[in-house]
Formats: sequence, C-alpha cells, structure tokens
Amino acid sequence: MKVAITGASGLVGRFFVDWASGAGHEVRILSRETGYRLGDRPDLGGMDLVVHCAFAHVKGRYRGGEGDDPEGFIRANLDGSIVLFEAAKTSDVPRVVFLSSRAVYGDYPAGTELAEDLPPRPDTLYGRVKLQAEEALLTLSDTHFIGQCLRATGVYGALGADNKWAGLFEDFASGLTPPPRAATEVHGADLARTIEALALAPSGVYNVSDITIDTHDILGRVAALTGCATPLPARQTTPVSAMNTARLEGLGWKKGGWERLDETLPLLIRR
Repeated sequence: MKVAITGASGLVGRFFVDWASGAGHEVRILSRETGYRLGDRPDLGGMDLVVHCAFAHVKGRYRGGEGDDPEGFIRANLDGSIVLFEAAKTSDVPRVVFLSSRAVYGDYPAGTELAEDLPPRPDTLYGRVKLQAEEALLTLSDTHFIGQCLRATGVYGALGADNKWAGLFEDFASGLTPPPRAATEVHGADLARTIEALALAPSGVYNVSDITIDTHDILGRVAALTGCATPLPARQTTPVSAMNTARLEGLGWKKGGWERLDETLPLLIRR
C-alpha cells in the first residue's frame, strides 16, 4: 500500500510513519522538510491512503494554538485541510484519515462519557477548526472516497526532548510537587494502529483514547523507578470526561493500557 502522511515529522505524525514503514508500506512524507505546507495542493495520484496529521500552531500549544493570529490559524488548518481533502479526492485516493481531537466535544460537564453520537460543542478555536475540518471531509465522502476522523485524546510516547512529561519529571526530580491533575492519554503507537482497524470501516468519526492517568499515579511510578523522594501530589478529585471507544474496539482495535505505559515509562525518564 502507498501511504502519504502529512505532518510526518511532528510528534504524532512520526508514529504513523513508524507504523506504515513497519508494516511494509511505501511511505510518502508530506512535511516542511519535503516542501509541503498546509494549503498546498499536492498530486496524490497512486496513493492508497492519506493520513492527515499536519497542524500549524504556536509551539507547545493546541488549544490556544492560534496565538495572536486566529485568521492565519484558520487559513492554515481549516482551509489548508480542505484543500488537501479535495486534492485527495481529485487524485482518486480511496481513503483519507484525518487526525481530529477530543476538543470537538468541548465544554460538557466533568465526568461526561464522550461518545461519537454526542453533539459536539467545542469551546476553543482549536476544537471548532477540528470539527469544521471533520465536517468538510465527511461532506466530500462517498462510496468511492472514504473519510475517517480520529478524535484523539492526549498522545504520549515521544522520547527525549519531545516527551510531553519531560518538564513534569524534571520538576519532580528537583523536589517540586505539582498540583493535582488527571487526563486521558493514548500511546502514539496505539493511535497509529487504528489505521489497521479502520481498513474496511465506513466514513465517520472514531474516538481514540486509552487510560486516565492521574499525576499521582505516574509520578508514583517514576519515584519507584528512580528513587525520587519528592512528595506525590494529591489525586485529582474532579472526575475526568473519558471517551467511549467501543466503536473502534468493535473493529478490532486494542488498547495498550497500563502495560503499555509501564513498558514506555523507563524510556521516557532515561536521559
């Protein structure tokens, strides 16, 4: 299979490149390094699949990633995505997978189970842009052009300086106890494997999430591995809104769970 991946050098896009290469697929990378920019209309002839991960934002921020240029943010991420979707359809690409976000659900009360049939109510520009891009892809979809939107939660697993928890671990090692916090996460490799589960699935939206990680729990594991004696934070008392992933699991996708986290954590704390 020939797979084109946008944002392939990004924190999440790399996991899709690793998946495709590991599965023996021919990979075409669309990134800044190869001259691709959001808004370009690439020739995608011969591609069997396009995975769209590229996203322009202020470094380190997704929600609020527009910075002081909301119009430019919309132009790059919404208009640029639509151009790519149209280019894929014009090039007779049979399937496009778009990396969306749980941010499309927006401001539901804490503890709400987020299922795909729950009406989206994004409360950030980031969430609105992701939702509008989803809608654009699904509008273009038909029996010959499958559009699939992955509503992904937080993604962990990038190593070294790209480890999302690097600052947290460094502060903890230096004696600082962070405030309570909990969030849902999925390993990037498990996110990328959704491509296999979706191979014969119809157009639509699919939640991708795994475990709810409380900072107390992850730092407890770090302490056990490193011997750090910094006091652990209290557990967060506010319930977390977790995404229901039954739709994706029904297609054969399996979560890595706590076992995946425990396998990865020693690599994340290695300097």
